[in-house]
Amino acid sequence: MKWRSLEELAPLSHTRSLRDIYADRKALIAKYVPADIQAVHARVVEELTKSGIAERALKLGSELPEFELPDQNGAIIRSTDLMQGGPLVICFIRGRWCPFCVGQVEAMNAIVPQLQQRGASLIAMSAQTVHQNSLMADQHNLRFPLLSDAGSKVAKLFGLAYRVPEYQQEIYGRAFVNLPFVNGDESWQLPIPATYIARIGKTASMNMQSTVRQGKVIYAFPNPNYTDRPEPAALLELVAQLQA
Repeated sequence: MKWRSLEELAPLSHTRSLRDIYADRKALIAKYVPADIQAVHARVVEELTKSGIAERALKLGSELPEFELPDQNGAIIRSTDLMQGGPLVICFIRGRWCPFCVGQVEAMNAIVPQLQQRGASLIAMSAQTVHQNSLMADQHNLRFPLLSDAGSKVAKLFGLAYRVPEYQQEIYGRAFVNLPFVNGDESWQLPIPATYIARIGKTASMNMQSTVRQGKVIYAFPNPNYTDRPEPAALLELVAQLQA
């Protein structure tokens, strides 16, 4: 199934809430995806939830791990550079094959101008290769960096990475979701979807005579349930409050 961009669906559809967009996609899945396959995906979500991965993930108030990764054009993007001008919004996504990831990046794409007006930056991150991210960015006209986290190295720093269980690998194979090809390795690792906002704050140095500017997490939403993600409008409101 080709998950069409919001621009292909209907004029002004980007003004709809992400919840409404997801409701439509859930309805399509309920109609066209066999119940036994839906049950497999639900089982994985349940097992990840019970594993406590979200509770172990990077939390509010934590120091943001520094990272530098290539974007969809191969340019190296550094987290420290992005936070120099203001807050940084980070979306961890599974991939271009996921209808809910597509819906999220499209909805976030619609608020890029408002984020920029408030001095904030936006990036999304996946385990996909640079080429796959380039295809995704081009298909959905993305106006923000889509970073390639090879081997889910950064996702591991955030505590978000997990290995797709073998019983789900089989389902993905039947649905032509070739993760080893899309991600460029045989690890079968993905991040649980997560959204973070971070900004630079001051931390006292060891000699207490100076301060060190470090990125701090001021919003954290990790969730194994890939059909539940924060509303872009709510994130925009939070960024506006920070700048106020």
